[in-house]
Parts: sequence; C-alpha cells; structure tokens
Amino acid sequence: MFHRPNAVCSPKTRASISSLVITQSFRRCKEAQEAHPSSSHGQSRRGAPASLGGNGGWLSSGGGRPGNGAGSPEEGNQYRPGERRSGAGPLPGLCGGTSLPSPPSLPQSGGASPFRPPPGERQRRSRFMALTMVALCWKLSICFLFYQVVSGRARREGHYVAAVYEHESILSPAPAVLVERRAALELMGRNLDIYEQQVQAAARQGAQIIVFPEDGIHGFNFTRSSIYPYLDFIPHSHSGKWNPCREPYLYNDTEVVQRLSCMALQNKIFLVANLGSKQPCERWEPQCPPDGRFQFNTNVALGADGALLATYRKHNLYFESAFDTPAQPDHAFFDTPFAGRFGMFTCFDILFYEPAVSLIRQYNLKQIVYPTAWMNQLPLLSAVEFQQAFSTAFNVNILAANIHHPTLGMTGSGIYTPVKSFIYHNMESYGGKLIVAEIPVITADYKTNLESNERFRENLHDSCRTSTSTSLDDEVCFKEQEETPGRISEKRKGKEQSPPSFYAEMMYDNFTFVPLWGEKGELQVCANSLCCYLNYQKALLTDELYALGVFDGLHTVHGTYYVQACALVKCGGLSFSTCGQEVTDATALIDFQLWGNMSTPYIFPLLLTSGITLDFADHMGWKNNHYFLSKNRTSAGLLTAALYGRWYEKD
Repeated sequence: MFHRPNAVCSPKTRASISSLVITQSFRRCKEAQEAHPSSSHGQSRRGAPASLGGNGGWLSSGGGRPGNGAGSPEEGNQYRPGERRSGAGPLPGLCGGTSLPSPPSLPQSGGASPFRPPPGERQRRSRFMALTMVALCWKLSICFLFYQVVSGRARREGHYVAAVYEHESILSPAPAVLVERRAALELMGRNLDIYEQQVQAAARQGAQIIVFPEDGIHGFNFTRSSIYPYLDFIPHSHSGKWNPCREPYLYNDTEVVQRLSCMALQNKIFLVANLGSKQPCERWEPQCPPDGRFQFNTNVALGADGALLATYRKHNLYFESAFDTPAQPDHAFFDTPFAGRFGMFTCFDILFYEPAVSLIRQYNLKQIVYPTAWMNQLPLLSAVEFQQAFSTAFNVNILAANIHHPTLGMTGSGIYTPVKSFIYHNMESYGGKLIVAEIPVITADYKTNLESNERFRENLHDSCRTSTSTSLDDEVCFKEQEETPGRISEKRKGKEQSPPSFYAEMMYDNFTFVPLWGEKGELQVCANSLCCYLNYQKALLTDELYALGVFDGLHTVHGTYYVQACALVKCGGLSFSTCGQEVTDATALIDFQLWGNMSTPYIFPLLLTSGITLDFADHMGWKNNHYFLSKNRTSAGLLTAALYGRWYEKD
C-alpha cells in the first residue's frame, strides 16, 4: 500500500561500521601499550588501575602520598596493590577498562618531602600523565564516533537528514462553535503532545529538520469567528529576532508558537509547522476586515536554537472562509547550515505561479518545505503523485507533510528528490507516520539525467531531417508538412484503422480519449492547439481498458486554472464511460513513449502505479518543441502516465 522509507543507516551497516571501529580501537590501544611498557619496578598491569586523587594527582600503588612510607592518617585515602579504592574503578573505554598503564612504583625517599619527589621521578610521573591524557582523549573520540554511528547521526558529505510527519490530528467535535481560549489551547495541546514525541523520535534518528502538516494543530471546518480562540499572534517576517521559547512574554497569545520553539530548542532541530495566526488592523486601513483583524493560515520556521526564522501566510486558499488572503504573496525562505536556503509554501499554492514558481525562480531555491492538507483526486492529482512531479519538474527537494484522515481522502506525505522518493500513502489504517531519510543537498549546479524546461524556447527553430515517423527515437522535427498536429501521418493511415475517439469526464474536465486496442500501437488525439502522441507495447494482454486522453482548457471546478494535459490512464471498467474514474489497482505492464506539443514550459510528469506507488521515467524532457516521457516496463501495473501542463498566463 505504501513505501516505507529506507533507514538512515541500516542495522547491518551500523553493525559493520561498529565492528570496524571497535577492532581499530583494540589495535591502537595495544600499540600504545607496547610502545610504553611497565617500568623496571616490575609492577603487574593486572593490578588495580590508577585513580585520580583528591589533589588532582595520581595516587601511587604503595599507598599514601609519595615519599611517606606507609602513610599517615592525615595524608588521606590509601589503598594497597590489587585492592580497589572506594569509589574508584577502571576508566570506561573500548579497550576493556585496562588500557591505561598503571603508574610506576615510587621508591621510598626517607625524609624527602612527600610533595617534592626526586627529579627523575617527577619526569616519569609527567610522562605518565601525558600518556594517560592522550589515551583518554583518544578513547573519548572513539566513543563519540561509536555513538554517532549507532545513533544514525553519521551523515555523508553533501547530504542531510530530513523528517516529515503525517499527522492524524485530533479535531474539534464542533468546529463551528465558539469556545474560550483555554479550551482551544487544551485541544491544540493534545496535538502538540504528539508533535513533541515525533520531534524527539526524529532527533534520535539524526534528523536536522522536521516538517508538520497544514491544519495539524488546530484542525479545520471553522467559521471566521469560531477559529479566533485558536489563533496565535505571529509577527510577520521576524527573521530570527524573536525566540518565543526564551522570550515567552514579548507578545500576548503566543502559547502555540512558544511550545513549538521550545521543541526545536530542546532537540536542536529546525522545525516547520502550520498554525492559525491573527494580526490586528485599523478599520480605515485598506482591506482591513470589519472585525478589525486579519486571520491567516500561517507556516512558521524555527531554528535549532528556537528562534523564529520565517513566516509564510497562505496565498491560495482552498474553501477556507476563516482565513484572509494576504494583500501580496509572501516569498518566504530561511537559511540552514546543512542545506542552505529552504523555500516555503502551503497546499493549494503548489498549483499556481504565485508564490510557488516565482519563489523558486527568483531565489533559485533547491530545497522546499511543504505543509499540506491535501485531498487526493485520482487519476492526476493524488498527493504523492503531484509532489513527486513538482520535485522532478523544478529539480528540487521537497519535504511534504500531509494530514492523515483517510475517510476524507487525506493522506500522502514524502521526502522527494528528482530521482528518488520516500513516501507514505495509506487509505486503510489510522495513526500518524514519521518518515526520516538522508537525501543529497541540491545546489544550483546539481545535475540529473533530465533535460531542463528552460530549454523549451531554445528548441523552437531546431533544424531537422525529413521523416514521416512520429517516433521520438528518430530525433525528428514535427514539421507541418510532415505531421500537422491533429492529423495522423499518411504512412500510418495506410497501415491500420485508427481507433474511435470519445469524450469522458476526468477531473471535472471534458477529455477527448482514444482507446488502446491490441498488444501495441501508435495513437494520436488532439484538442484545441494540443496534440498528444503515444507509442506503446504491452508486456501481456489483460482485460483492462486503457485510453489516451487530451485536455486543453480552463479548469473551473474547485479552483480556476488553465491546464494542458496528455494522459494515459487505466479506465475504471471496460466501457468508455469509465475512463477518467478513480482507480487504485492495475496489472498491465506497458512500455510507452508519450509526448505532446505543449504550449507552456511548466510540465509536471506524472507516473503512478498500482497501489498508489511511484515510478520514475527512463527519459523525459524537451525535444523538437515537444515534451516527452518514456518508460520501458513499469515496476507495477500502470495507473497513470501523464504530462500535466500549467499555462499560468491563461488562468
């Protein structure tokens, strides 16, 4: 049903590293012992190990202070060779507790002062102390390294450890009812208790940053007035000048952000969470609501020292009447010592140019934190499907935390890189899920095997050789005289009869489809200015119906935005009317090449397989003014392979 994230360091790997560390420790300790054997006095190393005396010096094995004979009562603690002093014992270490050489026996010095041993003896004692301190420092270093390995904190260079938590939030039983602040804090405190447990668990696994979902603390379905007791006052864009944990009384009504700040501080971890915030305004101010306050859906980013680093107020609200839209889109980001700069936006924002795309482009961001409360919509907009597509399209890492309420269709979180993902999608069971993964730091010059969308315009006037084939493997241009969009080549027309086209609703839009008939084939379907092409071959014939669909138009349900889409989908049944329905299981393994003459450079490549699992394309990118996606044999039955284009200028 879902992928479990790989451990940061597997038990087998940790055991191997630990064994190597311990072996090297014993070898080096043995070398140190051989290099500095016992003195000529012949005292056995098997005697009791030396212990530090009350004056900070080493007590001799003869008892008392040096030069005192048998010692006197006023000289304090005494012990005999082979006898353990009270409160003393072997210094802990990986070499069995006897790696430090015992101090040499000191000769009786008659009437010499017990505090001033002979010069030769002082040199021996100084040498012994130096060797002891070197050995002790070395063993402490080994212990620290051992702890790092066992705890999973040892990280590869150029990588960082991230965590996201999919939270089954505790919801208000009556969100439309106005309650007192005390009751609101009590409910939010129960969610924060869970957050704190997950922060501690993530920190134990070596995580440097953790992200929590949208609406995870306060819930949803509030009215504008009923959500008010759940709102904290959050100063906007404070940039590390306020530490809520250390300065709790600087502002009123900051209990939630204070607790989040203390979680970050106590666990030395960067923390991103979502909460409701309020900001008073004067009624004469432009856009000030009648009740004299702004209410925002807000993300906060807190540093490992608890400081408030950045805030982001959600711009594209999704049926959230309790909140206001900021007058201008926030471009929110914060800096970290382990991965550089992170950008931040929320849920529905991911489908729009502002602020998501403009933020990434303007600041060249490569790491994104993304709290969301996403309701899955198949076949093109399930959470993990689109989160991965966004990561691939913009060549960024995304740390995405979703809420977990399967009855509402809300699940799907993950840690995504352009070439690998660690995801959780579970519509069957309840309870939260912590995902921890080590991923590479993506920099401005980070390379993948994908062609950049920025080359879109560069390919408009490429020269090409004449051909009537529509295969991208031939590296040809789709020139008007060869293959006009909306037409099938004369060569293919002579070969076979094209399957019929039909219309069906998918994602509340009217798609034009053609079915996939037979074991292999070449298909083309067009709508308005967009034509989609498909070459396919099935590994085996099944009784499942697949279809190639196209849509080029304005989407107007649950949001208004312009979409260009070429989609290969499994239908819900064997009739054409079932194409576009939500399907979660499939068996057909298909090799395919999918491409279209997209008019926008913003293409999100979708590849979803049976059980809502993800696969990665073999090749994708721009070629001859067409965007393409190809895959030889999916890892599981194919649900969706699509090019989801967003033409932002036509929204």
